[in-house]
Amino acid sequence: MSEVKIRPLADRVLVEPAPAETKTSSGIIIPDTAQEKPQRGRVVAVGKGKKDEPMTVAEGDMVLYGKYAGTEIKIDGKDYLIMRESDILAII
Repeated sequence: MSEVKIRPLADRVLVEPAPAETKTSSGIIIPDTAQEKPQRGRVVAVGKGKKDEPMTVAEGDMVLYGKYAGTEIKIDGKDYLIMRESDILAII
């Protein structure tokens, strides 16, 4: 895992989205315009949590999140999402 120079605050989490599927299970290639946004990714950095609510996720966890969750940001040429922990639906 690469070292990221950003530290989320409070209950926010920095997620590196998984790459989008480029082929179906039967081998059909999906064009870029038809690819869906990935809804899973790896947690790269975690905030300290709120006063009465400790963080549930940890760095390195694979998580599922909503299709429109988080804010897209680019750090050192890589795309990331920063979102609240409550936007995360499950840990895989």
